[in-house]
Amino acid sequence: MAIDLTGGLPSSREHVFAERPENPEMRDSASMWISDDRGEIGIPRVAIEAVAANWENHQLQLNLAFPDGRVYRLREAGPSHPPLDDEGRPAVLGAGPLEFRCVEPFRTWTVSFRGDAVQTSTRALIAGDPDGPRVDVEFQVEATLAAPPWIQGTLLPEAGALLAGSVEGGLMGGPRYEQLFRAKGTVRVGGDEQTFSGSGLRIRRQGVRELAEFRGHCWQSALFPGGRAFGYIAYPPHDDGRPTFNEGFLYTGDGPLVPARVIEAPWLGRLQPSGEDVSLVLESELGRTRIEGESVVSTFDIVHRPDMPNFPVLHQGGIRYRWDGEETYGMLERSTMRDRIIWS
Repeated sequence: MAIDLTGGLPSSREHVFAERPENPEMRDSASMWISDDRGEIGIPRVAIEAVAANWENHQLQLNLAFPDGRVYRLREAGPSHPPLDDEGRPAVLGAGPLEFRCVEPFRTWTVSFRGDAVQTSTRALIAGDPDGPRVDVEFQVEATLAAPPWIQGTLLPEAGALLAGSVEGGLMGGPRYEQLFRAKGTVRVGGDEQTFSGSGLRIRRQGVRELAEFRGHCWQSALFPGGRAFGYIAYPPHDDGRPTFNEGFLYTGDGPLVPARVIEAPWLGRLQPSGEDVSLVLESELGRTRIEGESVVSTFDIVHRPDMPNFPVLHQGGIRYRWDGEETYGMLERSTMRDRIIWS
């Protein structure tokens, strides 16, 4: 059976904003998580957040990490690129050295970076020191979509209800979907260049995002060589027992996504560079599915925000996953409020 890579979405959902939105808080966002199939290279999030209030300069983020603990990192604004491609389609979202391009909707995307990034390490980031020398970095990656998109809030009725006009909907940041892909590309750091194949996850989001009530989350996803896949996003339970967003999927390699919810998640508690057990259990019509996970590369954001002193600490990493003996590399992002982190 052919895979429906659109999930019923029109190709226009892949378009970027051709002009500045009227609402100054509206944003257009593209991001990817990329892992090579040997576990030697990780890009645990490369992203552009284009906010209407500062449309001439989009915010960009880059994490490039290696199992030996090296991290190359960038958090800054860059001049926005023209959004129209050679065919006049609004298919380009770029900022300074970074560019995302929709080559064919729901089929092929590319991401490229050519500039410099701050050289640091996982241990330095855990210690709260994100600074370091600037190093020349370049990469080009082609993403070939390989599974149906997961449109948040469409798989479980209770998850959809929570996104409708709620705090969870504001945290999600408007209409959002994510989709797993096969990857091939090159990465160069200084004079060291590597060609690789692997897999990854891309995210498209357009809307207004409200983070004032953000309490943390846990988010994992991966695509396996045989075509199976999984993913979920969950927000931590409320102390008073109120429901929170918890939705995910299993994919058998054919047909639609199987709705699921996570019942065992590796919530962030202690900051560890690598080798941490981040296994999970999903519950669906298929029963309970356990997927083993171990962190391989990690980056952290723990810088204190004076305006939001208890804002969650963030972990973004690349994970080695095993599912019934089959192995792959995928993503993990999780966060926990500062006063719930074990600082030792």
